[in-house]
Amino acid sequence: MKYITKYKSPNYNSRKNSKIRLIIIHYTALKNTSDAVSYLCNKEKKVSSHYLISQNGTVYNLVQEKFRAWHAGQAFWKEITDINSISIGIELDYNPSGKNNKFSFKMIDSLKKLILKLQKKYKIDKNNILAHSDIAPFRKKDPGKHFPWKLLYSSNLVICLKNLKRNEIKIMEKWFSNYNLKSKKQKTILALSLIGYDTREVFKNSKLYNKLIRAYRIRYLNNEDINKNKSIYNTLIKHLFNYMLTKN
Repeated sequence: MKYITKYKSPNYNSRKNSKIRLIIIHYTALKNTSDAVSYLCNKEKKVSSHYLISQNGTVYNLVQEKFRAWHAGQAFWKEITDINSISIGIELDYNPSGKNNKFSFKMIDSLKKLILKLQKKYKIDKNNILAHSDIAPFRKKDPGKHFPWKLLYSSNLVICLKNLKRNEIKIMEKWFSNYNLKSKKQKTILALSLIGYDTREVFKNSKLYNKLIRAYRIRYLNNEDINKNKSIYNTLIKHLFNYMLTKN
């Protein structure tokens, strides 16, 4: 892939030998690519990403991969809170309330090629291609409910949740029973925790729990019934089983 490299962000520091394990997808929520480049390369903003992809598919490399870009902010995944040190951040020139409110074919095509290249280079697991809302569900929504995850599934870049057989469902239920988990909420929180989500405060805070459920639903249930709990449990059981079979 060819990148535009003439714009460089000063907003980075050392990874301190941390292994790159995650790819985080964001949207800029800015007017256009020019504004995004300006913002991400502004020292005073203290924000950056490794890559920015424009509506026409042009890829800008703003921070070298060997450095720690500042894109994740306060985040959490699999008990790790310093997400910037173990991830590569990709910003998309998209604003849900702007003229650039479409995930264009050229943009997504470039994104898929970039993800594939990074996966091969750093041996990144399919489970670890994440939304900003996955790692920060209580404060972030990007890349949002219209992001075409299905196109990444169909290209075999991210985990595809295969349906479970009846005996596999029984295995999962027996496993939950062995841990003395009876309510669906308890099982849901445990499943989310094992997959990687931040569940530390959700038991005692219903607002956080609902935000977490919403973030998960947007990502994995194609935005269906976002404000309802219908089918979330069955999808999570399927997800957990698939995750346990495919994780590195």
